[in-house]
Amino acid sequence: MRRGGFILLLGLAVGIAAHVVYFNVHKPYDAGTLDGQLAWMKSELQLSDAQFARIKELHEASSPRLRALAAQVSQMQAEFVAFENTRRTSDRVDFIEFARFVEVRRNIDRECLDSTRRLVMAAANEMTESQREQYLGIVSATAPQARPLTN
Repeated sequence: MRRGGFILLLGLAVGIAAHVVYFNVHKPYDAGTLDGQLAWMKSELQLSDAQFARIKELHEASSPRLRALAAQVSQMQAEFVAFENTRRTSDRVDFIEFARFVEVRRNIDRECLDSTRRLVMAAANEMTESQREQYLGIVSATAPQARPLTN
C-alpha cells in the first residue's frame, strides 16, 4: 500500500510540475506594455539576445517622442470635440479655425507616421532577412488605415 501511495503522490507532483512549467512557458504577454510587446516580438520572431537588446534600446529611445505625439493627438481630439460643440450650440462655423485645425492635425499625423516608420525600419534592420520579412508582414497587416479628420 505504501508503494501505491508513493506512486500516486509522485504522479501528482509530476503532473503539477508539468502544469506549472507549461503555463510559465506559454503565458500570455501583456500587450499593453512595451516590455510585453517586446517579449512577444522576441518569442514570435525568435530574436537573439543581442537583437532583442538592440531593438529594446531603439523602442525605449523613441518612446518619449511617440508619447509626446500621442499626447498631441489626444489634445487635437479634445479640440475637435470643443470645436464641434461650439458649432452645434452657436450654429456657426469658424472656417479659418477649422482650416488651422485640419492643417495641425495633418502635420501631427504625418509626424506620427514618420516616427513609427523610422522605428519599424530601425528595428527591421536589426533582424535577419527571414525575421524582417515576418516582422514587416505583421506590421503591415496591423498598420492603421487612413482615418477621417473627425476622429
